[in-house]
Amino acid sequence: MLADLHNRPLRNLRLSVTDRCNLRCAYCMPELDYTWLPREDMLHFEEISRLVDVFMSLGVNHIRLTGGEPLLRRDLAVLVDMLAGKEGLNDLALTSNGILLASQIDELKAAGLRRVTVSLDTLKADRFVKLARFDELTRVKNGIEAASRAFGSLKVDTVVIRGVNDDELIDLIEYGKGVNAEIRFIEYMDVGGATHWSWKDVVPRREMLERLTEHYGGVEAEVKASSAPADRYVLPDGTVFGIISSTTEPFCAACDRSRLTADGMWYLCLYATRGIDLRAALRGGASVDELKAIITAGWTARDDRGAETRLALGERRAFVPVSTLKKNPHLEMHTRGG
Repeated sequence: MLADLHNRPLRNLRLSVTDRCNLRCAYCMPELDYTWLPREDMLHFEEISRLVDVFMSLGVNHIRLTGGEPLLRRDLAVLVDMLAGKEGLNDLALTSNGILLASQIDELKAAGLRRVTVSLDTLKADRFVKLARFDELTRVKNGIEAASRAFGSLKVDTVVIRGVNDDELIDLIEYGKGVNAEIRFIEYMDVGGATHWSWKDVVPRREMLERLTEHYGGVEAEVKASSAPADRYVLPDGTVFGIISSTTEPFCAACDRSRLTADGMWYLCLYATRGIDLRAALRGGASVDELKAIITAGWTARDDRGAETRLALGERRAFVPVSTLKKNPHLEMHTRGG
């Protein structure tokens, strides 16, 4: 297995299948309009499958399908079927906003999808509209219920923002109990390009744990046995939840993730401003060995510790200026899978 300059293996690939989304969440897509990737540049399923074979030959064994909203990609179950049967793939997961999930979940499971994560930031209809700018809470909940029925369990990701939804921690955990979902609270991160992120809006892990302990009593930390970003905790009744503290306590030291955009740009860090164009190599006739060499050279030279670098900045500015984002949509987090 390949290792980078900090001895981090190449193991997890976040695979974006589209940059389009049917929500406009304030912390991810705050602008009124966006420059989209040209459709002719989008990787075909056969191209994705070929690149996945190369990545897997170099150590990748976990794949997560992302977007944008991945369920907007037509015939996604066809791609799932192409990937699911690959020998050595230990996990094939999907992250979705849930809106289209109820109508596709059975087909996706039958094709070989193994796990689902749904983003849900609030249980209140008016807050949902304010955060996401569309009145879709009912369909998201329907999608969560469908995923729970199909898979028996799922994960629900919640971005916690002070003064917006931080009073719903307990409500969300109780909701999760009813749909057999492990809630994962995510510290508000400054990754939305033109986001209006501010330190004062961040609810740190320590504070979340204090609030939950006050309500539930003892909260026990699970021993972490993987490179997964969430630290997991157990309530007195056995309920498990997670916290991803990327803002205040980054996990860069153990990060084994890279991201492939829907048009074949490979990013070695969420905060990277430059990617490696695998589509150009692929469509230019590169052999398997040549593609392996490109990926090997990129990963073994990897020195990225983006979240730690951001933390060290102290008072932060916008990740990328809006004027630059308009010229290069690859710098948008919804393009590279967040």
